[in-house]
Amino acid sequence: MLRADAHADPAVHTGQVRLLLVDDEPRLTAALCRGLGADGFAVDVAADGETALQLVGSVSYDAVLLDLMMPRVSGYEVLRAMRAREDWTPVLVLSAKDGEYDLADALDLGADDYLVKPYSYVVLLARLRALLRRGREARPAQLTAGGLVLDPATREVTVDGAVVELSPREFALLEYLLSRQGAAVTKSELLEHVFDVGADGGPNLVEVYVGYLRRKVGRDAVVTVRGGGYRIPVP
Repeated sequence: MLRADAHADPAVHTGQVRLLLVDDEPRLTAALCRGLGADGFAVDVAADGETALQLVGSVSYDAVLLDLMMPRVSGYEVLRAMRAREDWTPVLVLSAKDGEYDLADALDLGADDYLVKPYSYVVLLARLRALLRRGREARPAQLTAGGLVLDPATREVTVDGAVVELSPREFALLEYLLSRQGAAVTKSELLEHVFDVGADGGPNLVEVYVGYLRRKVGRDAVVTVRGGGYRIPVP
């Protein structure tokens, strides 16, 4: 294990924001440690999933930056194990896997955000700070809004008890909106978190998928916010 603050004991939280970086690419981890260290973060590095599990079990981290394709134990299994023991430390997945199923799987297992490699350090920093502002919150087993229920574990969506079939992207869109229930979510935020920045179609793509979603879960389930995007109302 490497540390950005070489003199710090990883078992002791000094009041500095402490991160765990789980990645097996030495050049990438070294560069991130330099950047994050310069921005005031204390960073521990695990080069395999087994070490990551040991560290998250013994150290109180403020956030975890997690690659999915890891030696010994995959990032998916690290995430699954953390959430199974009700460890709600914010997790930002950093992965070269850019398929919508990869994104959906990571979110279903409890990831808070997903960033595709290669990424901008500025964007990484912004995403990380957003997660840190949100903090540790116990996650409900299901996300609900009135008669609308989404179960991340089973990937099942029901409306008034009836099962609704969604595509992976529709599911990811609904899950993100439900996770921000009551708040206005902009099209650009949805593009960034659900469709990835630069997705073909831009804001129009978000409108198309919101239309698909409304036809399946009910037109009133997703409200258009003038100049602000979309919102799922709090019942």
